Amino acid sequence: MTRIAIIDHGAGNLVSIAQGLQDRGAQVVVATGPGDLAGVAGIVLPGVGATGAAMHRIRAAGLAEPLTEWRGPLFGICVGLQLFFTTSEEDGGQALGLIPGRVRRLESAPRLPHIGWNDVRMKPDPLFSGIPNGSTFYFVHSFAPVVEDSATVIATSTYGGEFVSAVRSVNRVGVQFHPERSGPVGLRVLGNFVHECRQAADAA
Repeated sequence: MTRIAIIDHGAGNLVSIAQGLQDRGAQVVVATGPGDLAGVAGIVLPGVGATGAAMHRIRAAGLAEPLTEWRGPLFGICVGLQLFFTTSEEDGGQALGLIPGRVRRLESAPRLPHIGWNDVRMKPDPLFSGIPNGSTFYFVHSFAPVVEDSATVIATSTYGGEFVSAVRSVNRVGVQFHPERSGPVGLRVLGNFVHECRQAADAA
């Protein structure tokens, strides 16, 4: 069975994510320290709240270096996606720096936070296999990434103005929405990530 770790930094919807991954055939371990990552095929970095608080907990748990050094499949959700980038306007702090770019407030939004269902315009990517372009997913956020390399963008959405709602850089893939709260299409996203982890493990 494909073993996937969910990073527990004190601010993530771990139960729903774990259930979704398990329903798609994964064995889930909740990682509170580097030792919990041994033998996993993939890592999920979830998150709600602020990037600064999440980074503080990740560093305190000794997980920052293992996450930056990890070369297998890594899936960021909401704040977990925002942690991929270099800095966040939210608190001015440094994030993991896995993908060049910064996180900025949704300046054109009619109100914040952006809460609710929104269409996602997707580029072809394994994460979206079997999901119709323009499917709706559930969002809860006030910030979104501004990337330096447009080639890393695999999906966009509009709330006031257009914003990046999913990115990929090799094995690092992240979404601004919450797949664990997005019904069947969200569960399909989680299943596609499990499949990606399984393929990576088989190729190792």
